[in-house]
Amino acid sequence: MLPILLKTLPFFALIGLGYLAGRTKFFTAEATGYLTKFVFYFALSAMLFRFASNLSLAEIWDSRFVAAYLWGCGVVYVLAMGVAFWRGIPVEEAAIEAQCAVIGNTGFLGVPMLVVLMGPQAAGPVLMVLAIDLIVFSTIITLIITGVRQGRMNWGVLRALALGLLKNPMIVSMALGLTWSATGYPVPAPINDFMALLGGAATPGALFAIGASLATKSAERVAVAGWLSFCKLVLHPAAVAFAAIVLFKVDPGPASVMIAAAALPVAGNVYILAQHFGVAPQRVSASILISTTISIVTVTIVMALVMG
Repeated sequence: MLPILLKTLPFFALIGLGYLAGRTKFFTAEATGYLTKFVFYFALSAMLFRFASNLSLAEIWDSRFVAAYLWGCGVVYVLAMGVAFWRGIPVEEAAIEAQCAVIGNTGFLGVPMLVVLMGPQAAGPVLMVLAIDLIVFSTIITLIITGVRQGRMNWGVLRALALGLLKNPMIVSMALGLTWSATGYPVPAPINDFMALLGGAATPGALFAIGASLATKSAERVAVAGWLSFCKLVLHPAAVAFAAIVLFKVDPGPASVMIAAAALPVAGNVYILAQHFGVAPQRVSASILISTTISIVTVTIVMALVMG
């Protein structure tokens, strides 16, 4: 496991560096916001476009892969909501907790790290995981909370949801890349070089931004956050592994990427959703902080298992 730890450590060291810069106020919250915006709208989008434009839809889409990932997520999602209901909390909070239990930091941490550690063949599966997280589960949480608050669905809600997905630069960049790939024409060298240069900033920029944003997080409601971190770091990859290996018999390569992606800590966009809806943002904040810290060990263990 030591060789894997030595490979993953630089990624977490960059997160630690960002956290140190944020805690010492050398990197202010405003600076972190602008760095995150640069990575989200430019660097990471360029990286995703470059990956997608060199892949075909057939290389990304695999019905068994999708079914296995959704099954694993669904089991943990239902479990997290069930425990939340058992504790007597409202539906909206239960849905946010379930989101914490299954949505990992695939965009900012998974895409840069897994492609580097597991090779370019990991790009297709990790893009599929990212697409499912962004489209399926963002839709579910929005529909649950809106449905509870309004008591019904209407076209205005669905339209806003669709527009939100269409404006997400990660979804747009992947869609544009796949569209280009479908034409059969190679990406012109100047464009490809530009995307490679800009996308090269995604890995250090995203990891530093994760760390700097963690500096503003607090560890309140530690018991609940610890449970949600356990769901995300242990139960989620275990459920996905069972579904991929036993139930749906996904090919070993994509299955390894899926399991590794499921082992990632709670995503920052869950906090954005919690803030947007005004539902348990501090609980989500603590879950992100605790899960990211513990993931230095758990992600290394999972990576050693799937790459061994």
